[in-house]
Amino acid sequence: MPNSQVTAKQPRVTVEIIDEVAIVTLNRGSKYNALDMDMFYALDNTASELANNKAIRAVIVRGDGKVFCAGLDVKSIIKNPLNPGKLLKREEGELANLAQKVGYLWRQIPVPVIAVTHGVCFGGGLQIALGADFRYSTADCEFSVMEIKWGLIPDMSGMVTMRELTRIDIAKELTMTGRKFSGIEAEKYGLVTHVCDDPMAAAMTFVESLKTRSPDAIVAAKSLLNETWVASEQAVLVLETETQKKVMGKWNQIVAVTRNFVKKSLPYRKRSI
Repeated sequence: MPNSQVTAKQPRVTVEIIDEVAIVTLNRGSKYNALDMDMFYALDNTASELANNKAIRAVIVRGDGKVFCAGLDVKSIIKNPLNPGKLLKREEGELANLAQKVGYLWRQIPVPVIAVTHGVCFGGGLQIALGADFRYSTADCEFSVMEIKWGLIPDMSGMVTMRELTRIDIAKELTMTGRKFSGIEAEKYGLVTHVCDDPMAAAMTFVESLKTRSPDAIVAAKSLLNETWVASEQAVLVLETETQKKVMGKWNQIVAVTRNFVKKSLPYRKRSI
């Protein structure tokens, strides 16, 4: 029998340890695991705790219910005008702000992290998945760089992770259009590692193969590859935030939000940047 133990439980995230594997579940299935402030804080705390847990050999991130993650819970976030500032503020001595941490912190967990996606994986959900070392998905899972729908750009560390995985023209197309694409397309673009009928079972099988290798070598390999694959991540993270500040709250971004709720929409104005 597997040695199963619930080690942490938060309003938005659960963590279960099964045979040295930490299974992290986005636990807001009734809201399609959309990212509200509680989810941001819970993911930040969870990833930070797992980074210091030397007893685990791997981490699997999945979503409860019908989808992996539908992205930002816009209505919830904009209810409080202070929330965007909280998400974009970078604390002194920190590499990433809160919004970026939920995608970037998986890279800072020493052991391999596998994202298991199904249903939909939109916007911030996609950036969480891209922060993992591997992505296992169903063929019919829908993906989207959804931020353009709201007049924004992806700013949750996606510009660090996407550049390692796909061509720049593909990244530009997906980011500028926000169009939906399947798990099969995502695999073709390099954004998904493997398409599977049962991605959770496939991820567990993969983890079992990793457990046959030296845990020190696995951790060293992840660290070495992350540090040497590309350069100047800090510059990219800063640029994400500064670019987001240029568009957030401006006329065209407000129009983009309005068009999601009002049939008779306001026109866009000439670009301001």
